[in-house]
Amino acid sequence: MVTLCWRPSVKGDGSKRGGDTNGRFDGLMWYKDLGVHTNGEFSMAVIQANNLMEDRSQLESGPLSSLKSGPHGTFIGVYDGHGGPETSRFINKTLFSNLKKFTSEHQEIFADAIRKAFLTTEEEFLSLVKQQWNEKPQIASVGSCCLAGTICNGLLYIANVGDSRAVLGRVDKATKSITAIQLSTEHNASIESVRDELRSLHPQDSRIVVLKHKVWRVKGLIQVSRSIGDAYLKKSEFNQAPLLARFRLPEPFSKPILSAEPSISVHRLSSKDQFVIFASDGLWDHLSNQEAVDIVHTHPRNGIARRLIEAALHVAAKKREMRYSDLMKIDRGVRRHFHDDITVVIVFVDPYSMNRSSSRGSIISLRGGTPSSPES
Repeated sequence: MVTLCWRPSVKGDGSKRGGDTNGRFDGLMWYKDLGVHTNGEFSMAVIQANNLMEDRSQLESGPLSSLKSGPHGTFIGVYDGHGGPETSRFINKTLFSNLKKFTSEHQEIFADAIRKAFLTTEEEFLSLVKQQWNEKPQIASVGSCCLAGTICNGLLYIANVGDSRAVLGRVDKATKSITAIQLSTEHNASIESVRDELRSLHPQDSRIVVLKHKVWRVKGLIQVSRSIGDAYLKKSEFNQAPLLARFRLPEPFSKPILSAEPSISVHRLSSKDQFVIFASDGLWDHLSNQEAVDIVHTHPRNGIARRLIEAALHVAAKKREMRYSDLMKIDRGVRRHFHDDITVVIVFVDPYSMNRSSSRGSIISLRGGTPSSPES
């Protein structure tokens, strides 16, 4: 049966044909062209646009609990930070450990263990905000989207808060065509159903969503309606001085405006399911689900995550009527005017692995983004 799991400071060998265990840098890009997880292969890449890299990601292949007798599989995490890198870094260090803790209690992966891992990670980060509030109040305005996938015993669990996205590539064996199937639910105020949900949760607040410069934002401040962090929109005690004035609301609020409750789906993998693309919204700003799936399906696996990012950057350059080569010369910080940080993890599910018992091999722990940094 299929099994998967994910994250970076590397333990074990995810190398393929002698490739780097830790990945490589090329300018503002970090990549791991091809690695091996418990039941297949994977490819990862990250490109930086912000002054500080706000995306973090991880892939864990091996034990999904702290017990030797517990389930094995693969965990994939993509954490798209905003307002700074602190929350995405925290999730990168904490979420998978929390998942293993709750999995150990029941000796199996199940949706509620993933939910508890999300909410515990949120509680722990808000506790950190409280500790640092007086010395570092700006940490209350830092948050992160959080997309996690867990593959174990033929099931793929997708949990998400925010607007990162997981897309499955499913092949039609008769026509050999590939279909894109979005597995994640997004929480962005640009989506009408999300605005309706916010209005129903806050019926007394006529300005719970505001159209500002042609963009829908929660309280006129933020596009995502769910996140980890963003304490200033979760607890009134963090929405006051010394927090910067631009984040402060005119009146205190009695219940959280944003939520950390993940949307969770469970998908049974079949022999038609070829791969899953996990990516921050920086990729989906420029490529549709089908475009991304077509690229992965029609090119070699080796380096495919890099290829997807490069395809998105070609589109970003074209939108600004410039050449790709000129875009690549622009330094971080200024680069953010052209595209966001982009993280891509592609996990291939090999059909042969569906018919064998869960392997105990391929123990990997890999973090993408800035693995050379001690804080990554």
